[in-house]
Amino acid sequence: MADTPTTAKAPENQKGEALLSQWNESSLVKTLCLAFGALITIIALSWAIELPLKLGFEWLDEQAMVACFGLMLVIVFIRYPAGGGKERLSVPWYDMILASLGAGAACYLLFIYGDVELNPFEMRPKMFWVSLIFLPLTWEALRRTAGISLTMIFSVFVIYAFVGHLVPGEMFKGVEQEPYRLIAELGTNNASLLGLPLKIIVLTVVLFIWMGQLLLHTGASEWFTDLAAAMMGRSRGGSAKIAVVASGFFGSISGSAVANVASTGVITIPLMQQAGYDRKTSGAIEAVASTGGQIMPPIMGAAAFLMAEILELEYTEIILAALIPAALYYLAVFVQVDLEAAKNNIAPLPKDRIPLMRRVMREGWFFLLPYVILVYTLFSLNLPPQESAFWAAISVAVVSIVFGYKGKRITPAQLWDSVAASGRSSADIIAIGAMAGLIISILDRTGLGQALTLLLASVGEDSIFLLLILTALVSILLGMGMPTSAIYLLLATMIAPSLVKLGIHPISAHMFVLYFGLMSMITPPVAIAAFAAASLSGAKPMETGVTAVRLGWIAYVVPFIFVLSPALLWQGTPYAIAEGAITAFIGVWFGSCGLIGYMFGPQGTIGRILLFVAGIMLLLPAEAIPNGLLINGIGLAIGVIWGTKDYLANPKKKPVPEASSGE
Repeated sequence: MADTPTTAKAPENQKGEALLSQWNESSLVKTLCLAFGALITIIALSWAIELPLKLGFEWLDEQAMVACFGLMLVIVFIRYPAGGGKERLSVPWYDMILASLGAGAACYLLFIYGDVELNPFEMRPKMFWVSLIFLPLTWEALRRTAGISLTMIFSVFVIYAFVGHLVPGEMFKGVEQEPYRLIAELGTNNASLLGLPLKIIVLTVVLFIWMGQLLLHTGASEWFTDLAAAMMGRSRGGSAKIAVVASGFFGSISGSAVANVASTGVITIPLMQQAGYDRKTSGAIEAVASTGGQIMPPIMGAAAFLMAEILELEYTEIILAALIPAALYYLAVFVQVDLEAAKNNIAPLPKDRIPLMRRVMREGWFFLLPYVILVYTLFSLNLPPQESAFWAAISVAVVSIVFGYKGKRITPAQLWDSVAASGRSSADIIAIGAMAGLIISILDRTGLGQALTLLLASVGEDSIFLLLILTALVSILLGMGMPTSAIYLLLATMIAPSLVKLGIHPISAHMFVLYFGLMSMITPPVAIAAFAAASLSGAKPMETGVTAVRLGWIAYVVPFIFVLSPALLWQGTPYAIAEGAITAFIGVWFGSCGLIGYMFGPQGTIGRILLFVAGIMLLLPAEAIPNGLLINGIGLAIGVIWGTKDYLANPKKKPVPEASSGE
């Protein structure tokens, strides 16, 4: 009998030991990923301020890229299981081998890269063996991080590089490649895997991700929400307007619509539901506002800097180009949430939940300083984007230490965590950047890029509209589920050059693919940002996606307009820019009234159709279509006449009741 208690407790002890063992293994995996992630961020920081050069080391940018690429491989094979899933408790032996192979090949290439640059012919045998390791590891890293669809696209390009010359017909027949030389150069050449996409991500995008992490750790997302509440809480539908403003502010720097939904949506979605918005609408508003942050200057989820580098334009030109379309996007969302509130009698926030503006500004005014520093260093000092991002990010930490938000200052542990988390989260984008560089090289080597241009030209020979529709659909398909910078890199690599060769303005072409790539975030059947918001709101995912498409309707229309007439992208005479902007803003208001079914009062079917048609007629660029001014004028007349009739029919609306404090 004395042995009975021991026998009874043994299974519990074994279970506890197993759980403790799992926890220890999981903690080790997380620690390793954070440590290697921190190294990625530290390398990006060092290059931003040219620290190696100041210390007397004449290292090349490609060596930093190789180091970060190798660290990415280690993080991916440690963190992501081969069979799918987000996290795991331990690392199997085969993934340890893959991680070691990637790290070893990267260290070796890092050591010999100076010789590779000076004498690639003599170093080709060594380049071949390094590439033979890098290429399959890149494929597998891409599969684990971006999913099978993007990996299959990548596979098609790689296979084409080797067998493209066997393709029948003339249009898609590629230039024959020598396999040995092709493999050697794909994995080690600075116009291939180590090309411009990877360079921009490692040396610029990582720093903006770090800035976003610092803002998260210092409480900036909470302050942006409080600021939006102080600005918008007293108006009808104030809760939804808070979501739009807060998500727009924070989304610009987050670099991911889904991450933005997750960080701000936990606050804004319940707030909207308490005010009276239904589940699908509250989720859709958050998804659309978070996605719009990726096109909002000055950062645009880091896409602005990528576009400036790829197009070889001044950063200021990209910001000006993005300004009017982004304003139109948020105007459409604002008008619709406001009219939705009027239509459904949704109250402002309760008074006790609206913070005083002076208190909000007193508590967190210093969060504006990093933006001021970023703009000042970019525009006045003309510093490179990576150096500007460095000083802006440093200022976030400094103001938190000096001032603190609500009595809390960033701690050394939080500072380290921001460094580690930004590098770890950059791993996915680095894998896509490597893939983009490889695709660019294959398109150029085989002549496939020219073939794609000819194909698009044949499609658009009779109709530029049909060409743009096809491009939009392909952009939405290719953009599914990826961060903003990754979406843009992929589309700028594969599609935008063909549009430019067909005569479309370069900025228009690149903005077009960026917009439609981002719209994959809210466009069913994938709509990953809308589905993330649906999980927070409790709505059906597909209903949330459909509502998000309606709220973000202008983003599906404006890209066609600025392709026909770049005036909305600040390209043209001051008169053309002003005329295009004014008619577009009025058109967005009319069109949104038609879609929501409310202007000064509820609208029937005829009213909705008339208002939407009037909005589209005003959005059409006058100089790009026959009788453009006449069409704009007719649209304005329809909208004004119907609006006047509607106003006279609803001369005095009862004020929206204020929610009680107990709601």
